[in-house]
Amino acid sequence: MEAAILDKKTDKELYNYQKGAISKIFKKFETASDDYHLLYQLPTGGGKTVIFSEFVRQYLKNHDKKVLIMTHRLELCRQTSEMLTNFGVTNKVINSTANLDNQQSYSCFVAMVETLNNRLNEDKLDISNIGLVIIDEAHYNSFIKLFKFFENSFILGVTATPLSSNKNLPMKDNYNELITGESIANLIENEFLAKAEIIQYNMGLTSLEVGSNGDYTVKSSEDLYTSNAMMDHLLQAYLSHSKGKKTLIFNNGINTSIQVYYTLRAAGLPVKHLDNNATKKQRAEIIQWFRETPDAILTSVSILTTGFDEPTIDTIILNRATKSLTLYYQMIGRGSRILNNKSSFKVIDLGNNCYRFGPWGADLDWQTIFRSPDYFVDRILDDDEIENNFRFEMDTEIRALFEKSEDVYFDVKATYTEATANGESSKVILEKSIAQHAFICIENSEDVYDALSLAKKLKDDIDNRIERYAKCISKSTHNFVSWLKDDYKLKLRNYLRENFDRIFEEINGFPPKEED
Repeated sequence: MEAAILDKKTDKELYNYQKGAISKIFKKFETASDDYHLLYQLPTGGGKTVIFSEFVRQYLKNHDKKVLIMTHRLELCRQTSEMLTNFGVTNKVINSTANLDNQQSYSCFVAMVETLNNRLNEDKLDISNIGLVIIDEAHYNSFIKLFKFFENSFILGVTATPLSSNKNLPMKDNYNELITGESIANLIENEFLAKAEIIQYNMGLTSLEVGSNGDYTVKSSEDLYTSNAMMDHLLQAYLSHSKGKKTLIFNNGINTSIQVYYTLRAAGLPVKHLDNNATKKQRAEIIQWFRETPDAILTSVSILTTGFDEPTIDTIILNRATKSLTLYYQMIGRGSRILNNKSSFKVIDLGNNCYRFGPWGADLDWQTIFRSPDYFVDRILDDDEIENNFRFEMDTEIRALFEKSEDVYFDVKATYTEATANGESSKVILEKSIAQHAFICIENSEDVYDALSLAKKLKDDIDNRIERYAKCISKSTHNFVSWLKDDYKLKLRNYLRENFDRIFEEINGFPPKEED
């Protein structure tokens, strides 16, 4: 990509990579059959609407046929119509109240998919001369039912993620070919997109359930994310990494978002909640407030994943988990718009999403994903696999109590694997863990009472080790795990009392002071 693409003199002037995309699409248009289905991929923020608006302008200038553009949301309809108008393309929006008596006066139509479906089934729209159909956010499957009306039209689908929202309806079955645009990495390097600074937390998500659509259910998500522990986790993550910054929070479920709103408001933070139940007026007022308030926090559900561009966003918080690569990219993409001196934004991931899909902006092979979506989807790690690879980290305050210890980590899985290979009992893992815990307690103590006090601070570390151990031995009933945790703590206390003097002298070279 040439350096000259950085110079954009007017709103209507395209960058070189956008011009190149149009040339590629036109070349395919001119050489393929009239009913060819072409898919074009470009990351969020790369200017897909700009590209197809200019494509429409040039098409209408040189062809005596009409154009139809489909979107899946009313707001995208409006934005698309405005962009076309900016490019000098007179267009008519087909919504539920549109008067189609004058449709013959227009050569370009913009319609939401469900409204268009109704109008076509009612035979109220003349599509006999539609030569080009453009589908925005083409990965949504709601458009497929309309393909039967345009069997003689060239169909151009555009999307940031050419992976179907339904595993059973792969995009390769409805499109002949994929053309990929600039990568996120190139757009960042050439200052078209901001760079994402990812802040990952190791989250326990095995309680989440997957629904029929292949993603986590709202109920299981809300059961987990509305808990006091998760709300506190969110609040502390915000205060640590984004306090005073404009922040957009994505949740899976209205109740979660409302609970986030009350939690942050109780902490004295400027926050509002937005979901699909808001009226147009309420939504407009909330979005205007968000845009005008420098430290605004907006907690939302689904509604702002597409068609919402606010370059002043500094932080995206993924307060949810998803198995949808498309949704993952859409959510993070809301923060990627550049503005003045903004070159980066933060992503706080509270759903293990970056572990699941890799870093946002990683070099994905979209051609392979398009051709073999099952292969890609099947390789996504499940939550057990993700969490098995987590390395438990003590809270900063707890870790400070063990400052004399260079390393406080104990690898349960590796120890189990080694013990199994040596033919040892699985109980050896717990014995070695207790010995290591005792060692770091004694290493940071003056007497046995100090060590016993420190052992109480290890509750979270002990719980984590026992849960990993239970997974290793494939016994994870709640009662069994609870008993193991209590038994472990008792044995640790006894081990400290019985071995404190010996270990203290081994560490320090002299015995502990005797009590007066």
